[in-house]
Amino acid sequence: MSALVLGQDASTNIRGFYSFTELKGLYYGPGSLAIALPKLLDSLGRTKALIVTGKSLHDKASAMLSLISTYVIKSVEKVLSDHGAYGATFWEISEHAPVAGIRKCIQTMKDCGADIIVSVGGGSPIDAAKAVIHFLHKDYGGDIVPQVAIPTTLSAAEYTAGAGFTDDEGHKAVVSDPHLAPAGIILDAELTLATPERLWLASGMRAVDHAVENLYRPLEIPPMKVLCYQALADLFKYLPLSKADPSNVFYRQKLQVAAWMSLWPIKIERYSPVGISHALGHKLGARYHIPHGITSCLTLAPVVALKAETGSQEDKEWLAGALFHLRQPSIGSVEGDVLQLSKSINKLVTDLGLKSSLVQYNIPKEDIPDIVERAMGTKEDPTYQKVVKLLEGIYEQ
Repeated sequence: MSALVLGQDASTNIRGFYSFTELKGLYYGPGSLAIALPKLLDSLGRTKALIVTGKSLHDKASAMLSLISTYVIKSVEKVLSDHGAYGATFWEISEHAPVAGIRKCIQTMKDCGADIIVSVGGGSPIDAAKAVIHFLHKDYGGDIVPQVAIPTTLSAAEYTAGAGFTDDEGHKAVVSDPHLAPAGIILDAELTLATPERLWLASGMRAVDHAVENLYRPLEIPPMKVLCYQALADLFKYLPLSKADPSNVFYRQKLQVAAWMSLWPIKIERYSPVGISHALGHKLGARYHIPHGITSCLTLAPVVALKAETGSQEDKEWLAGALFHLRQPSIGSVEGDVLQLSKSINKLVTDLGLKSSLVQYNIPKEDIPDIVERAMGTKEDPTYQKVVKLLEGIYEQ
């Protein structure tokens, strides 16, 4: 019996809850910006927008990328202006969304009188916009300000109701509320052409991380796991093709839809953590300024290998089932198939030119136990020492 069939037949996850988020509409397709943005503004009844973007789109080392990224922001500004809805553009959002930038953004929004945020960029501006909405409502009351997200990476922050940002001490902080989820999303692959190659591909590995860890995430619904299988198939296929042909908009659009499938919008009754790879990534990213996509490149493959040893039978079966969708033959055992998936993820990272180590990011080896304790919340977890060894194993890989 194949691992795929075994996993679906033996699954005990047959009871749960599903509800959609606050999302009012998602438009996708090359060139969809001009039509989608006015429609979303009208459907939400909003009249003045603040564009929130990141320094990665505003500042570029390459003159050509600077020209293209300026075009992206100017295109959004023009659509809003033509609709009589442009307020201002705020670009002081850095990687991991430091709270200082969030405070400045709140003041800019108040000054220009905007009643909606249009975020443009990767996970940092999209999450920062959620944090702005959270603090505006918390400090000033009134209705929740809606957000229209226009992602230019594959990090998939636009599909969640949680916002990660960095507090004044440099620690990762999170706010979560179903009403923080973007009310509108526009997936226009033409707008991703300005995204630097390394960021584009690494954020694609973040989407791989979402898809894989959702296969064993507590409370995740079975239909979502099936979507994750297709997300993995497309991510494994189109990320290398996009690297080889970075101007191919078709490949980029397929990847945007794959990222959507990797983290399908869902209104959760109660939050459940994604997995060890994400937990480690949050601690590594905020503390040592490592992009989240790169943390996924570092941690996901070894975490999956660890799951072959420590995961529940059901978790291992769902992971093993991914091989069928990657068009890879079963090794002959569930544990062997999980290890093969780990090897496939590692190969994808290598093929994309994203292989790195903790040494490259100047992380002291003696910090590893503390990183793991912060990620897991305790030293008492029976897998704590195994995760410490996991990080030690990739220290100089």
